[in-house]
Amino acid sequence: MKLLPDDGSSARAHKNDEGSSGESEISDLEGLTRRLQRFAEEREWGQYHSPRNLILALVGEVGELAAVVQWLDEGRVDELVRDASKRRVLVDEIADVLIYLVRLADVCEVDLLEAAQGKIASNEQRYPVDEFRGSAKKAPQWSSSVSGGTERGPA
Repeated sequence: MKLLPDDGSSARAHKNDEGSSGESEISDLEGLTRRLQRFAEEREWGQYHSPRNLILALVGEVGELAAVVQWLDEGRVDELVRDASKRRVLVDEIADVLIYLVRLADVCEVDLLEAAQGKIASNEQRYPVDEFRGSAKKAPQWSSSVSGGTERGPA
């Protein structure tokens, strides 16, 4: 399923993509997807945006986000999150992760909101509230058909 309707229809009203300064105003995932499509098209970067390349770029950005907090204790991380003068690097890395995730979803024709809703529903079944409230224990392992049946933990 494509993230963007081709006919311009949508369940929600969207702001105009072009702001007064030429920068796009983004109010939802569809607007962000369009902005990223335009950004890549203007630079002719679509040829480099294969699922493999976008996955590797996403992993790299997650690594950069992790590096921001890697050797900090919980108190220093809380300070980083709350202190406006220190949080810019955190915000930038989170934005990079989101950008690559949205671009990957677009290229792979994945509706992120639909996929997230499906995953949450699956996890609600897998982790019943009465059994898992306040617990970090893992649910029984499920096999993955994509990974050749290897066992994996919760996502």
